[in-house]
Amino acid sequence: MQIERLYRKKILVVVPARGGSKRIHKKNIRKINNHPMIYWPLSVISELFETKQTIVSTDCDEIMSVVLETGLEIPFRRPVELSGDFTITNEVIRHALQWYEKTFHKVDIVITIYPTAVLLSKNDIIEAIKTINSDEHCDTVMSAARYQYPIQRAVYEHANGYAKMFNPEYYAARSQDLLPASHDAGQFYVTRAAIIRTEKPFIETNLKLQFIEADRVIDIDNQEDFEIAETKLKFFKPSFKGFHWRKKTY
Repeated sequence: MQIERLYRKKILVVVPARGGSKRIHKKNIRKINNHPMIYWPLSVISELFETKQTIVSTDCDEIMSVVLETGLEIPFRRPVELSGDFTITNEVIRHALQWYEKTFHKVDIVITIYPTAVLLSKNDIIEAIKTINSDEHCDTVMSAARYQYPIQRAVYEHANGYAKMFNPEYYAARSQDLLPASHDAGQFYVTRAAIIRTEKPFIETNLKLQFIEADRVIDIDNQEDFEIAETKLKFFKPSFKGFHWRKKTY
């Protein structure tokens, strides 16, 4: 499949970038390797999609100003009721989709990309689009990574201070007899727009996984995570390539 054919289906890209980060102040635009964090995934998006296909959904004036420097427009401010600590991503993406389809035209696929996905690869997005295009029953493709150790042997600290197993019945089981487990890599979802229009969570759809190498997976929630991400970014992306928004291809 030639890369140009991937864009013949109507695609909308949404980057949810709320301003109210609690643990790392202004996380989405904090500089990492000399550039605002959100610039790294946006630079990848710019190689694949047009500005008119891409919406950064934010409630923050500073994020808006930073994003405008990339050549993107900010078509709306995210409503206050969708900007709280407990707002789920699905609601934010649905709002952006509704605005886009009312303003322009209906789309077939929505790609959600997180502003913290500094190690995002365009090849992973392309493969995920190929997957959903080749399987009519697939609703969502999620970036994922495998747990390094069997989750069936996970422990937690009980209220009395002693550790307990979540699943003690697997204490004596051999590792090779336990099902491998995976988790959300926190980079992107590729979802059919028909699913977004409903209130069904991504995880409850016919879900396939796009596996990301463990070295390129990092959840940036605190200062230590931020420093790890900086080190990884210097290794995988030693230089910033700027923005090259794609011309219309379909």
